[in-house]
Amino acid sequence: MKVRLWAIAVAAAVLFSGGASAAEYGTAEEARAMLDRVIVAMKADPMAALAKFNAGDAEFRDRDLYPFCIGADGRTTAHADAAQLGQPVHGLKDVEGKAFGEEILKVSEEGKINEVTYNWPKPGSQEPVLKVSFVTKIADQTCGVGYYK
Repeated sequence: MKVRLWAIAVAAAVLFSGGASAAEYGTAEEARAMLDRVIVAMKADPMAALAKFNAGDAEFRDRDLYPFCIGADGRTTAHADAAQLGQPVHGLKDVEGKAFGEEILKVSEEGKINEVTYNWPKPGSQEPVLKVSFVTKIADQTCGVGYYK
């Protein structure tokens, strides 16, 4: 009986620890839902929305999920990392040399959501991992939300 209880306890610990680590990062569905909220906010009041994104408003910051936006001049107008604000995205490349900044601008279309895949470090890390960003154009802004695979 003790062995059986022990086996159940170990199985439960493995099952729940796997679920806990999976919840550590945002999912594709959560990233897409956040982008939907970004679109609504940007259409209602772009300046207020950008301020909320940059302030880390709870509606727009969830674990490793956050919106980013790029203005018509190709410079970052919203990002979780304040050091990125005002920086040009045209020259952004991942560790494999993929010009993902250019691709984000190229594939973004008003009324459509497209995907761009590249290698980028998770917040607080230096190690690049596969990231998929859902991107769209809203008036003169290109906005996206990415999740890590």
